[in-house]
Amino acid sequence: MSSSILCPNCKKPIAIEEALRRNMEEKFQKETEEILKEAKEKIVKEASEKGKKELEILKEEMHLKEIKLREAEESEISLRKEKLRLEEEKRSFELEKQRQIDAERTKIREKTSQEESEKFHLKEKEYSQQIESLKKLLEDAQRKASQGSQQLQGEAQELDFEETLRSAFLHDLIEPVGKGVRGADLSQTVKTPLGNICGIILWESKRTKQWSDEWITKLKDDMRNSKANVPVIISTVLPKEIFNFGLKDGVWITKYEFALPLAELLRKGLTDVARERYLAQNRGTKAEDIYTYVTSDEFRQQIEAIVEVYSSMQKQILDEKKAFERIWKTREAQVARILTSTARIVGSIQGTSGTVLPIKGLDLLALDQAE
Repeated sequence: MSSSILCPNCKKPIAIEEALRRNMEEKFQKETEEILKEAKEKIVKEASEKGKKELEILKEEMHLKEIKLREAEESEISLRKEKLRLEEEKRSFELEKQRQIDAERTKIREKTSQEESEKFHLKEKEYSQQIESLKKLLEDAQRKASQGSQQLQGEAQELDFEETLRSAFLHDLIEPVGKGVRGADLSQTVKTPLGNICGIILWESKRTKQWSDEWITKLKDDMRNSKANVPVIISTVLPKEIFNFGLKDGVWITKYEFALPLAELLRKGLTDVARERYLAQNRGTKAEDIYTYVTSDEFRQQIEAIVEVYSSMQKQILDEKKAFERIWKTREAQVARILTSTARIVGSIQGTSGTVLPIKGLDLLALDQAE
């Protein structure tokens, strides 16, 4: 008989051989499990270490691939940029080339147009000169014809008035001034029936379409040169301030139809003055002679000549002063406009660029002084 023992777990009898077998199996199983566990842990550890190394290698390969990919992308971007730049340069070159071609075409057209314009201008100038020459010739012919007609009319008027004076004043000496001789047209020496000279009247005849104040100055000079007493202008056209006849700047001015009555009045004045002078001849002292000279027409005429020259010079000075002031005022306005326009241009550039241009003379103080 085989011996048996009680199982500590189930409290049942178990054969010793069975218990030993089970014990051996359990022990073998535990050892096997430990061996398997250790082998498993070793395998897992080795696999883990190998996996880490492979993972690191894989990561390194991925990193290198990323670097190469980034480099490739950057290279592609650079190539694309270079391509765009080349295309842009090509377009710019073609555009600039087209602009240059257009500019050359424009220059050629402008040059051709300028040449044609110059040719046309020269032709036009030639025609204008020819027309002006023809106009001058026509005007000269008309002026000569008009002057001839006016001269004939004036000579006829002078002859008629000379005969009128001779008929009206039988005792006076009526002398015409020769052509080409400086002086008036007629000189009337007023005489008494006894032949005493009372004075001289100068007559100037004008038959024109327009009045000129220069006639007055010229006749007064002729009066002083001939030592006459009274100057008279007979004209078909009178100054605005004179109606029929009157006195202007010491010269009598009259129409032809009022010339004879004016001659009678002037002649009476000269005879009255001569009579008074004759009555005062017995005053023989030097003071009286000086008084007589000072109150004479000759002295008065000399003083009037000095005053007229002074007035003329003063008028010229005032006219020149006004002209220079006008020129200076115009230039000041032009300088101010130039400075203001320059300041506006500089201000526009500064406002656009945002940079202050250091230009001397365009600060606020300079602009205020310029304005």
